[in-house]
Order: sequence, then C-alpha cells, then structure tokens
Amino acid sequence: MLRHGRCTLPADDGNRILDRLAGLEHIISPETVRQALLATNRVNGRSCTLTQEVMLWVVLAMGVLTELPIRQVFKYARRLRMKEKSPARSSLCEGRKRLGVEPLRWVFRDVVRPLAKPDTPGAFYRGFRLVGCDGTVGDAPDSPANAAAFHRSSGSRGDGAFPQVRKVSLVELGTHVEFALAVGGWQDSETVLAEQLFDQIPADALLLEDRGFFSYSSWKKLTGRGVQLLVRIKKNMVFHKLSCLSDGSYLAKIYESPKDRRNDQNGIIVRVIEYTLDDPQRTGHGELHRLMTTLLDEHTYPAEELILLYHERWEEESTFDEQKTHQDPRRASKPANLRSETPQGVHQEIYALSLGHFVTRALMFEAAEQVQIDVDRLSFTGCFQILKCRLPECDSRTQESFEKWVAGLLWEMGQEIIEPRSNRINPRVIKRKMSKWPKKRPQHRHPPRLKKRFEETVVMIS
Repeated sequence: MLRHGRCTLPADDGNRILDRLAGLEHIISPETVRQALLATNRVNGRSCTLTQEVMLWVVLAMGVLTELPIRQVFKYARRLRMKEKSPARSSLCEGRKRLGVEPLRWVFRDVVRPLAKPDTPGAFYRGFRLVGCDGTVGDAPDSPANAAAFHRSSGSRGDGAFPQVRKVSLVELGTHVEFALAVGGWQDSETVLAEQLFDQIPADALLLEDRGFFSYSSWKKLTGRGVQLLVRIKKNMVFHKLSCLSDGSYLAKIYESPKDRRNDQNGIIVRVIEYTLDDPQRTGHGELHRLMTTLLDEHTYPAEELILLYHERWEEESTFDEQKTHQDPRRASKPANLRSETPQGVHQEIYALSLGHFVTRALMFEAAEQVQIDVDRLSFTGCFQILKCRLPECDSRTQESFEKWVAGLLWEMGQEIIEPRSNRINPRVIKRKMSKWPKKRPQHRHPPRLKKRFEETVVMIS
C-alpha cells in the first residue's frame, strides 16, 4: 500500500523544497509535476518528510545527475541548511518505490514532443518530418527480480552476465529528441515493441527504419494510418517489377505470403531503390543495398536524394550514444549501465534518463535558434555539462532573475559549437571480444553469506 505524506522540510525560495532544481522548471513546470501526481493518484495526505512531489523531482534529477547516488542527488538538489539532516538512502529508495513509474510516464507524455519547425535545418524533407525508429539494449543490475522480468541473452558460451533491457524509440532525427519509447526485456521482439508506438508517430512524419523492422503487416498498418515510409530491406526479398522508373528505381508489389504472390492478391505497391558503393574503403562496398518507400513519384522524390536521406537514420544511434555514453559516462564504463535492482525501478530510471536527455536537447534547440545554426553543430556533452554546472546557480526568487539565468544558460550553450562532421567511416567491430578469465555461471551468482571471518580460516602449514 502506498504511504502518503506532507513534506516537513522547511520550504523557502518561493516554496521550492529542492530549490537547486528550479532551472529544470524552464522545461518541466511544477504544475505538470502536480498534475502527474494527481492523475496517477499520488496525492499526499499524512505527514512525512519525502512527499511524492519531492520524490518525483528527485527521480527527475537522477536523469541529469547520473553520476551521483540517490542520497547525493538529494543533497545536490537542496541547498545546505545548518543542522538539517538529509534523508537516509533507505528512505529515498522507499520513496522511489512508493512513487512508482506511472508519474514519470505521465510527465514524459505531457512534456516530451517533437521540437523541429519547418525551417529547422536537417529536420524535414520536402514537408515531411524525419522520424527514426530503432532499438537499443542495456544491462540491468544482476538481481533475481531483474533476471525474472527482463531475462538474459544466451549463446554458445551460456547465458549473459546481466539481465538486459530492450528499448525501442521514436526519435525526431533533426533534433535528436526521443519523443516516444517502449520498454521490454531481452525476450521481447523489437518489432512487437515498435508496434506499441504506431499511434504516437506524427501525422507529417517520414518514418525511417532499419531492415529488421519491416514486415507486411506493419507496413499495412502504418500506411493505413497515412504514415510515409523509407525502409531498408533484406537482400533476399523477392519482387516482380511492375515498371522501371527514370531514376533507376522501380515499382513492385509486396505480399503477405508466397501464395498471395503467386495469385497476385492483397499486394501493396511500393517503390524499390537498389544501389551499391564503389569505394573499397567504405563498409558495404560492392554489396547490394535496397531501400523501399511509399514515395512513388521519382520526379518529386529522386532516388539519389532518398539514398542520402536514409542515412539520417543514424542520428537515432547518436541519440542512444548521447544517453548511454555521454549523459552517463561513469555508468557507461561499468558492466551494468542502469542502477535499479527492481523492474519498476528500471522502468522509472529509463523514463528519468529520457526526460533528462529531453531537457538538455530542448535547451540546445533554443540555444541553436538564438545563434541561428543547426542544432547538430552544438556539442551535446558540452551543453549537458553546462546545465549541470549552472543548475545550482539558478536564482528563482523573481521571474526577472529566473529569466536572466535562462538567458545566460542559453547563451553559454550557444557557444559550444563543434566542427562539421568529417567524411569518415566507423566499422562495426569491437576491440575486446574474449577474456582469458572463466565465464560467470549461475552457481557464481548470489553466493551464500560467509560463516567465518578471514582470520578464522587461516591455517599455518609447518
């Protein structure tokens, strides 16, 4: 049962309990937080130190202050008061459990949205908003609850060391905003998770997908919703050409089954673009590459433009890299890149990390507009560090002082300009694949507590 309470911490600085987080209110308003708690039945009644509202702000701060344990997040968020004790770690962890994931999910759906405007550089193609759909996998702490909920990968060398969480996201490619996500475990298919996001695809989107996401049923569902598609497809797909177009692409039909193909029934007309690469230095040199699209007019949508456009899909990989490597560099170097030992905590943490990423990206978008450059030319790492550095300096006592702080923050972010991307390749390889150490097996996990102290085990050999 949820325990409800009213915070007994003294409030000041405009009744903000966690007064050093006031800068986040430029993107996530206090009213949104209160509405989330009201909508999810997390309203406080009895007196306690850590209200649901305080805990929601603490969890949101965890998405920005990723390098800090939860107690240090609280201490960072509240200015030092002499003789005032900070809550214990166990109290904060219990507060997270009482809060649950529903308020985070509500805030995410209310706050996070595509940001690009028609004149935003690199965000649109001939009136279509560029949206990517892709998935990523992260390691969760090795607890029995996480293992039961998320499962482990398995292979010829046995089960994986950690339970793995799978996330599929919709990303606005021009701004790197992850505006929709679905979370499952290693056992969950990316295509099944992606279907949970279909109703959140914007009406003006051109959806870019990798070849693993294509299926006849998903294509039919998406086109039935009016979504335009540009998808990479597998080399072994069979097509019967209907007509060849002037730019080298051709029209064909896709079918649900070989029987439908033989009888030419329930076919959907698509446009297929086939090409190869003649540079031996590039990955994929000499191989057949295939794209399929709903954009059938080769004069309005030339094949060469679509080939180049498809590579914008890699901006979603950059978004995952920002979240997993740069937003959380300390944990990225650890075996498990999430911290929560319960499934509810993992879901809560994923939403907090995505909201922290959105706060940074939304501020970067405003900063880029002020200096009139493509937001891709701003360093995510630099802007993220500026936000963490300047957040405690936010003076929210008056609207004027708050706006002055925001203006200074955006100006500083606008100076984090990086060089245009170089013409480079990144082979899909890793530096370290095998280890000489024995693999961790089930019998090595969660051993029983020791019964003897070390000094009690020492036996001298004469």
